[in-house]
Amino acid sequence: MSEDDVVVKILHTADWHLGKRFVSFDETDRRNLTRARLDVVDRILNVAESNLVDAVLCAGDLFDEPLPEDIWWKGLAEKLARRKWKDRPIVLLPGNHDPLTETSIYHPSHEFRRHLPGWAHVVDRDDFELPIGEAAVVVARPCRRQSGQDDNALLLPARPEGDERIRIGLVHGSTFDMPGHQTNFPIATDAAARRGLDYLAIGDTHAWKQYPPASTPTVYPGTPEQATFGETDTGDVALVFFRRRGRTPLIRRERVAQWRWRVETVRDMGGLRALAGGPDLRQTVLRLRLELRASPAEYEEVDRILGDLKGTAARHGRVGILSIERDGLELDTRGIEEVFQDLPAVVQAAARKLREAEGVNPDVAQRALFHLYRLSRRPAP
Repeated sequence: MSEDDVVVKILHTADWHLGKRFVSFDETDRRNLTRARLDVVDRILNVAESNLVDAVLCAGDLFDEPLPEDIWWKGLAEKLARRKWKDRPIVLLPGNHDPLTETSIYHPSHEFRRHLPGWAHVVDRDDFELPIGEAAVVVARPCRRQSGQDDNALLLPARPEGDERIRIGLVHGSTFDMPGHQTNFPIATDAAARRGLDYLAIGDTHAWKQYPPASTPTVYPGTPEQATFGETDTGDVALVFFRRRGRTPLIRRERVAQWRWRVETVRDMGGLRALAGGPDLRQTVLRLRLELRASPAEYEEVDRILGDLKGTAARHGRVGILSIERDGLELDTRGIEEVFQDLPAVVQAAARKLREAEGVNPDVAQRALFHLYRLSRRPAP
């Protein structure tokens, strides 16, 4: 594709969810994951600059709630203000997580609006329209509540007769044909063609999704940083290159995410050792499930490996963010009496009682046995 063929370039992004709380992680990891959602904004803006796009379109759910804490909207406003943009507008669309209401962050009376640079535009009208140079125009409609059945794409104005500009729609909602997804602000898959658009930029679903096949693409860019385990096709923005009207735009996925999320189940010591000695996982959010039986010595090794993977307050771990599920880790107590046979009678008696207690409360008994095992291995003072 020749640069001479391109008349307009945009970057399309959505679903930043700034301020999202990761309650299932510990405090340090929660802070890192929440901060990452703001950090990725810089990488998105860098992609826009390096590709000399004409506009940045943000298709809703930029914040995780209608009225986020000040640190998140101030953080975003500061990142935008640092850019010396003039002829590159950014369009911020209220989504269903952060709808336009009388008390939300996007209302004209909120302080957030006063912190935005002049080239940042909030979609705060149902008839929002923004020319992009002389060749294109963006038409958009905000979400005004967190749920609804309005098709905001079909509520966009039709192409006026004689308007030959490239026409780009910007809305937030979900299409009908995505199995497993609840329909909220449903968007007809042919809405772009019915409204005379050349491209429909939408947000809501966290995965990359592109409809065609058609001459008028409807695209979800997905969330730029994955938000939970199990999400797929995340971490991108869409770069869209428009040639003259009537020709299908060219769409390129560009990765901006820092983190990759992964679930790993370890069923033997060999698998755990391989993970510990494998490639660096500093940019990985790892859920590690332990499903193995370990002898007392192996159990001690498990703790040591997990400490190396997780890290401490003073030392980075091999994994960037680690969530450990230990419910499937069992202490193999068969023959454990041999460990205590040379120890005082009182220790041997305690071990026997704990072995008997395994039949009643195995988890507590095994943890106590392992604690006794570790105490028995300590050198005498």
